Amino acid sequence: MRTPMIAIAATLALFHAAPAAAQPASPDLDAALASAGVDTDTATFIARRLEDGAEWVVNADRSAIRFPPASTSKIPHTLIALETGFAEPDTHFEWDGRMREFDVWNQDQTMTSAFRVSAVWVYQRMTATLGGGTMAAWLDRFDYGNETIGGEADLTQYWLDGPLEISAREQVDFLERLALDRLPVSAETMAEARDIMQVATGEDDRGPWTLYAKTGWRFRDAALDTGWYVGWVERPGETWAFALNMDMPERADVARRRPAAIAALIALDVLPEGAE
Repeated sequence: MRTPMIAIAATLALFHAAPAAAQPASPDLDAALASAGVDTDTATFIARRLEDGAEWVVNADRSAIRFPPASTSKIPHTLIALETGFAEPDTHFEWDGRMREFDVWNQDQTMTSAFRVSAVWVYQRMTATLGGGTMAAWLDRFDYGNETIGGEADLTQYWLDGPLEISAREQVDFLERLALDRLPVSAETMAEARDIMQVATGEDDRGPWTLYAKTGWRFRDAALDTGWYVGWVERPGETWAFALNMDMPERADVARRRPAAIAALIALDVLPEGAE
């Protein structure tokens, strides 16, 4: 069993003169992930406290490996849709009548509902409408993964099958900038995207908390399935960005993504016991 790594970002450690923030005791994140049925040999989890850059990482080697973002790409894609005027949160998209993999996709959508149920056809319509040049330019501005979308033949699949790829660490880098209003889009766009991403709120003896997140599932050959759960948690005086990436050789693994990430965040005392 690996011991989760606690580290301060290298630039802070080497060049920042201020004393490092006090660290909480090291939790057993391997055990937290295992409690949700995740094998840490084929998964990674990274959490970063944005106030001081402190990181907790399981399987650091994998945290640097890039994978197709699958539906986690709906985060930058939603920002692009909002910023370019392609859509507003409540823009109506009429279903084309084609039956797809999941019942919740087979109906009319708004930008908000398409994000929350991962209705891929809405985003395929967006990328086809805006075109490869626009999409590539925005991913470059966002410094999103390898920023590569391929040719016209890839325009409605590049986030599902590649060539677009991103690592768990790069996911956290991107989410940090969104959480802190540091992306090259308007403040209104970022605020609207955050509202769309909000999945849970609560309150404990430390005050209120809010979870913003997105799932991702690269599903093709079962042996190659990859899952994501990425986002951040806001608390008074604290914001934590995180990313879980895992192999999913069995269909049952799909349901383990969010519980595993939540278990790790509870172990870090970012979320309270009982959070879901």
